[in-house]
Amino acid sequence: MAVCSAYTTQSLHSTCSISTPAKTHLGFHQKQVVFYRRSSKRGGSGSSSGPCVITCSAGDSQTVVIGLAADSGCGKSTFMRRLTSVFGGAAEPPKGGNPDSNTLISDMTTVICLDDYHSLDRTGRKEKGVTALDPRANDFDLMYEQVKAIKSGVAVDKPIYNHVTGLLDPPELIKPPKILVIEGLHPMFDERVRDLLDFSIYLDISNEVKFAWKIQRDMAERGHSLESIRASIEARKPDFDAYIDPQKKYADAVIEVLPTQLIPDDNEGKVLRVRLIMKEGVKHFSPVYLFDEGSTISWIPCGRKLTCSYPGIKFHYGPDTYFGNEVSILEMDGQFDRLDELIYVESHLSNISTKFYGEVTQQMLKHADFPGSNNGTGLFQTIVGLKIRDLYEQITSSKTAAPLEATKA
Repeated sequence: MAVCSAYTTQSLHSTCSISTPAKTHLGFHQKQVVFYRRSSKRGGSGSSSGPCVITCSAGDSQTVVIGLAADSGCGKSTFMRRLTSVFGGAAEPPKGGNPDSNTLISDMTTVICLDDYHSLDRTGRKEKGVTALDPRANDFDLMYEQVKAIKSGVAVDKPIYNHVTGLLDPPELIKPPKILVIEGLHPMFDERVRDLLDFSIYLDISNEVKFAWKIQRDMAERGHSLESIRASIEARKPDFDAYIDPQKKYADAVIEVLPTQLIPDDNEGKVLRVRLIMKEGVKHFSPVYLFDEGSTISWIPCGRKLTCSYPGIKFHYGPDTYFGNEVSILEMDGQFDRLDELIYVESHLSNISTKFYGEVTQQMLKHADFPGSNNGTGLFQTIVGLKIRDLYEQITSSKTAAPLEATKA
């Protein structure tokens, strides 16, 4: 259903007019259809009414908006690849556009990086002494207006932040998709943007694991020293603690990554304990559970049906509270030796929103080369992706049913 607004104007003595697409000062694209009523005279008296101008969005239906928040280097891109795969089609940059675009488009989804709403380029931030995490370096007014427009089915000209040059590039046209994912540092920071989200996720990587990951990546792949890595993390920490981390209290689901408890004093970050924290009472979302919903359960699945090398695998499930909200928490500590055996674990999980038996295992095998595919990060990212698909289907079916019910009434 198109999103329209109607108003009247003075008669121009015409029957109908369809304007060409117009662009607003905020970069919105819209069309106007104008209907005019001719004046009529009966019995010596005349009456006339002005035309009705109907402004309609370009989209066929309202876009579902998903928010994903996390710090830099915490797995947002991997999660996006898993999510878009669930909906089908490879996520690729806009064809024929800026080669340094941060946007990814697939059959049903468009992923935009909120770094594109930086109001200061790299030099500007340096001159003002602020980081990209600081709200003063971001344009939340434009972010809100454009996400709101896309959600309503209106195309926008979105700015581009060039991560290669550190400059703000000319904007690119973003058409309303079926599903819009806004990912970055601040999707839940601004209350106005937060209220536009149909579902929100926060990737919460503990300081110990984040440090271990950055050492593995930056020392091995980029030749950075241990001291420079530590300095980089410490420099970001005050702003991260002030502006990014508090957003997790608003999230509908949190994937929390912690050091393993299966290996005493482990500091390598290779074996992980991952918790999927799911808020209760979220519309169109039912938390996943293990064995018995609402119970508290610990489970060691290693044995004849699941191969486990040292230190093994342990699951835990149960109700809890998180920032004052009732939640269900599913936890996995350890890693899989054989992904094809994951079907054994999958068969004991409920409310995972699969279309067929073994779909979680199939998705994990399909992306076995993705980071985290042998532990709870990949497993829980995949499950959340399936839950988002289910949420989308529920939202769209409810919107389809609403006009039908209205006509019956």
